[in-house]
Amino acid sequence: MASLQEQFGPIDIYLFDQLLRGRIAPGMRIFDAGCGGGRNLVYFVREGYEVFGVDVDARAVESLRGFVPAGNFRAEPLEAMSFPADFADVVLSSAVLHFARDDAQFEAMLRGSWRVLKPGGLFFCRLASSIGMEQQVRRIEGRRFLLPDGSERYLVDEALLLRFTAELGGELVDPLKTTVVQNQRCMTTWVLRKYDV
Repeated sequence: MASLQEQFGPIDIYLFDQLLRGRIAPGMRIFDAGCGGGRNLVYFVREGYEVFGVDVDARAVESLRGFVPAGNFRAEPLEAMSFPADFADVVLSSAVLHFARDDAQFEAMLRGSWRVLKPGGLFFCRLASSIGMEQQVRRIEGRRFLLPDGSERYLVDEALLLRFTAELGGELVDPLKTTVVQNQRCMTTWVLRKYDV
């Protein structure tokens, strides 16, 4: 019997929670928007899901060779993906959107990721936020901040996420959930259902 590590790999614990709740089921097409080295794909590949994705880093996509079906993963920016609209049942965006340079790139990356999601589909997003650490982050410019851990990130807040939830035509599946990593950073989980139009 496979160990939990072999079965699930280094999956995001909040993505694992979506699996446990039955919101991601066999037969669904999974799209990893900003897949990196595929850390959230181990379970889906092992269980025979159709998996696809993009990453701006060609080396990250190349590292997936032999792990995922050839041609399903492309080295492309989220804001200019070649995958068609309404393509996937589930879109994963884990620790990606906070690398946006500014508001325009953030919105383009978000809308690019949302575009490939089918109506009725699930959008799972984890990203850095200021929620819970508003007094401990230092603004650089716009929504770019220096975090206590020394990293620089584009940070969202509750108002921005709720505004985009409405603008995109989505509804919260769960309330926003933020993990505050003591004196380092905050990560918010934003899970949406795309309105079935």
